Amino acid sequence: MSRFRIPRGLRTRLTLWIAAILILVVAASFAAIYRGTGQELRTELDRDLVTQAGAFAAALPGGETHEELVRAINRYVTHQPFHASSQLLYARLSNDQLITNEPDLLGVQSALDTEPESLPARESEARAANKLRHTPEGFTTVDALELGGLRVYVRGVSRDGRRVALVGVGEPLAPVVRAQHGVARTFLLAGLFALLAAVVTGYLIASRVSRPLRRMAGTAAAVNAGDLSHRIGATDTNDEIAVLAESFDNMLDRLDDAFARQRAFVSDASHELRTPLTVVRGQLEVLARQPDVTHEDVIRVTRLVSAETERMERLVDDLLLLAKTEEGSPLHRRPIEVRDYVHDVFDALSLTADRDFELGPVSDVTIEADPDRIAQVIHNLAQNAVAHTPEGGLVRLSAESNGRYVRFAVEDDGPGIPPDQRGRIFDRFHRTDISRARSTGGSGLGLAIARALVVAHGGSIRAGESPEGGARLEFDLPR
Repeated sequence: MSRFRIPRGLRTRLTLWIAAILILVVAASFAAIYRGTGQELRTELDRDLVTQAGAFAAALPGGETHEELVRAINRYVTHQPFHASSQLLYARLSNDQLITNEPDLLGVQSALDTEPESLPARESEARAANKLRHTPEGFTTVDALELGGLRVYVRGVSRDGRRVALVGVGEPLAPVVRAQHGVARTFLLAGLFALLAAVVTGYLIASRVSRPLRRMAGTAAAVNAGDLSHRIGATDTNDEIAVLAESFDNMLDRLDDAFARQRAFVSDASHELRTPLTVVRGQLEVLARQPDVTHEDVIRVTRLVSAETERMERLVDDLLLLAKTEEGSPLHRRPIEVRDYVHDVFDALSLTADRDFELGPVSDVTIEADPDRIAQVIHNLAQNAVAHTPEGGLVRLSAESNGRYVRFAVEDDGPGIPPDQRGRIFDRFHRTDISRARSTGGSGLGLAIARALVVAHGGSIRAGESPEGGARLEFDLPR
């Protein structure tokens, strides 16, 4: 036999929780109202019994003979015949004579009888009659099946300082029971309707709430299978689920972009490494096919192989540096006096190429940075300027502070960078001039390394246009 299992679906669980909470609330409300209704009706009934008992006692004469007292009681009680919606009246005199408007209930023959007849046939009726005949003063509840119970109030009547009788007034509890049953039926019908409405409404609400979660689960399953093109998309709500969905989509965008960059990086790196390897292999094959290899041929091939090997070594070093930087390789920060530091870097740059190096404005401020890495950034930007300017071309270095950060800039008077290329020049292996060969261009990683180092310092880097019409590469470092 299969065991009962709690449904795992979010919609089903939410619906069941809503139904369970509603059942508890309705049950608690029913218990409170059911008990309150009965208590209120019984309290009202008790007040009415006290009033009626007082009126009954006041109707009894004082100072008359026993027979006159009996006739007065008889006149009072016989004018109010008892049935299930009226009052029971009876009086027990000092000689235990019992007078009532319901002789059958108390087991007497008539209102004038002084002796009880034989007890009623049914045992329950006999117990009720016996309890009524011996009810003490105060309130008493007597079981009477036909009446739903009987609430009785008994009080003593005294005349001229002596007790002449006990008078009792009783009310059937059937109206109270009917009222409580009516409350129960009303709550049952209303509760069933409310439960049905709550289940339907809860299911609809749960479906609406869980819809983006189901889309998210489907998207996650597709991503787990290797498809990063799926997105959750906009949701119909503006709550935490919408924020989660948007964050999930943003994460997928970043993952997709990262994998795309990784694929492009592997492809470009493979191409960059394949080219020098092809050159080396081709030169060696040519050398091997020559029947008479001269010393000059060996020197030429050796020079070419050494040059390609050095290029591959630089490429590998740049790739390792870029990977370490992007992985968060620690920086060796220390205070840097910008004026002295920039002058030293400028002096070293001016010896690297036959260009018109110019030192622009330099602020006298201090920053916290890794001097070796910042020097490498400036060197890479300057190498890019040198590569795009002819001999004697202008290369200008400046470093100005605006209080919050220091802006380093390298400008040239070369052809400049097209606006549609300025956002891409810091990508790996990107070249704005596709006609530039590997032998004349760098590894294609210089500006990518510069960006990674600047970002690691908490700064930003961008490309623009210099006043001379060439390129302006600038980066900001926070103070």
